[in-house]
Amino acid sequence: MWKSLTRLRRLAGSLFLGLPLLGCLAPRVPSVPIPVKLVPAPAPAKDRYLVVVLPGRGDDFEDLTRTGMAEAVQKSWPEADVLLAGAVLGYYSDGRIAERLHDQVIGPARSRGYREIWLSGPSMGGMGALLYELRYPHDVTGLVLYAPFLGPPSLVRSVAEAGGPAGWDPGPTPQAVDKDNYPHELWRLVKSWRDPEEARRIWLACGNQDRFIDAARLIAPLLPPEQFVELPGGHEWAVWNAAAARIFSGIASEPR
Repeated sequence: MWKSLTRLRRLAGSLFLGLPLLGCLAPRVPSVPIPVKLVPAPAPAKDRYLVVVLPGRGDDFEDLTRTGMAEAVQKSWPEADVLLAGAVLGYYSDGRIAERLHDQVIGPARSRGYREIWLSGPSMGGMGALLYELRYPHDVTGLVLYAPFLGPPSLVRSVAEAGGPAGWDPGPTPQAVDKDNYPHELWRLVKSWRDPEEARRIWLACGNQDRFIDAARLIAPLLPPEQFVELPGGHEWAVWNAAAARIFSGIASEPR
């Protein structure tokens, strides 16, 4: 399994996202670094913890700062700093979102001495977190995914028809990850969560009326039961904030 994931890591270096799958035309890549806003922990502890939050597809950086996600995280985990990272749609368009996050967000954060770094995001941001894990396996402590985008309905149906990701056969690893096959390769990554050591790093939430709920429910059996949160509601920050309060309560209570 690790051999396969290591190969995917190398291939993902040239990933070009098929943004038409996200329902839009590819925008121009911003020439400035990803903007960030640090929300310091209200109850700082001896050990330093960081939660990085990525935006959804329709958010700009100002939207991200107004979502209430930082407050939701810190209500349950007051010892954690929250870093809002404005990796909006344009940063994805040349397929280098993982490298940008590594060089401009995660790397600088690690240099500041955090003991744990959790990468989180909804929808497109959840996909961005998965792309980061694909490119840099285990570089962050874990992922918190809210209704992540995992490709077109036809792909989700093919995984469902196989009985879920555990029984789904992704076929041979491709020579390159590109705009046509990157959702397929994200599901290959999801399949690796059959390993309990892999699954314990993943938390997943989705509203029961969310358009991505079918994909989330396919992933849920791979995770410890408490690490999948399904709440009433749709594809919206109110649901994700409520889920974050539960998830980070669980993360904060883990033995360290």
